[in-house]
Amino acid sequence: MEKVLVTGATGYIGLHCIHQLLNQGYAVNGSVRSPERKSEIIDALISHDTSVDNLNLFTFNLTEDDGWDEGMEDCDYLLHVASPIALENHNEDFFVKPAVEGVKRALKFAKKHNIKKVVLTSSVAAIFDSIEEKTYYDESDWSDPNNPTISHYAKSKTLAEKAAWEFIEKENNPFELAVINPALVIGPTLSGDLGESNKAIQMVVTGKMPVAVPLQFGYVDVRDVAAAHILAMQNPKSNGERFALAEKDLWYKDVAKVLRKNGFKKAPMFSVPLWMAKIMANFIKELKLTLPYLGRLRSVEKTSKAKDILGWKPRPAEESILDVAQQVKDMGMIK
Repeated sequence: MEKVLVTGATGYIGLHCIHQLLNQGYAVNGSVRSPERKSEIIDALISHDTSVDNLNLFTFNLTEDDGWDEGMEDCDYLLHVASPIALENHNEDFFVKPAVEGVKRALKFAKKHNIKKVVLTSSVAAIFDSIEEKTYYDESDWSDPNNPTISHYAKSKTLAEKAAWEFIEKENNPFELAVINPALVIGPTLSGDLGESNKAIQMVVTGKMPVAVPLQFGYVDVRDVAAAHILAMQNPKSNGERFALAEKDLWYKDVAKVLRKNGFKKAPMFSVPLWMAKIMANFIKELKLTLPYLGRLRSVEKTSKAKDILGWKPRPAEESILDVAQQVKDMGMIK
């Protein structure tokens, strides 16, 4: 039985990866920062009818060596998912230092333990923030960490992914590497934690965003992101490749329309123009973070590498939006 180490086991994407790996017959090691959260993972998997007989959980983190040897022992593959994410505007060190150190540490131990292949979770944030502003991007595009408008999160994803590719080159290809670059990841969570990225839907469906601002994202379901990680791990044609993932580009007015059409009446009926959205951003902290992107279309929807190389088949973004909305409702968040 092949064994996979998944870092960030309590995370939104990481837990879905573990869920699918176990259901496909792999043994899985998972990493957690806090040992008291192990039961959260076990309970979530059991509640979704997944056996945890082949799951082992280890406590270690991105910034210290302790625990990595035990977690990676006898593993064939590594899915390095763990990385800081938060909507709050933390300082640069909150994002960049653990992200970059974590990648370097994970790959150092992968080499030591003769891992066959690493799949790294990156983001379109490592693609979109180039100095040249464009509408359509693909896997050949890179964010510039020196771009004066780049967010701390985008800088962390860019520098971490670059560190991974540089490691492979410097160490003369000690293992194969593939990278997954998803757009906004939404969809049902396996645990009681909705995850940071689902807040984009939560704000609309609960009425916290009373009007639709001109903000666009590419949307992709968390279950399909996890599937892409595993497909990349299994398929040798993914070696040395980046895979940008987005099922569909939607503006907030499109998301609100889908929700209202399906009975979620607190979703906004009206859209506001760009100038008004910029004023609103001064008073809504979640919106303030998006100020540089208001009114802009930034898309990887036209990329098809994941479909062509991996045979990736994502579900419609509208289905994912409704699944999140239903989970928000079931959790009692719609008052």
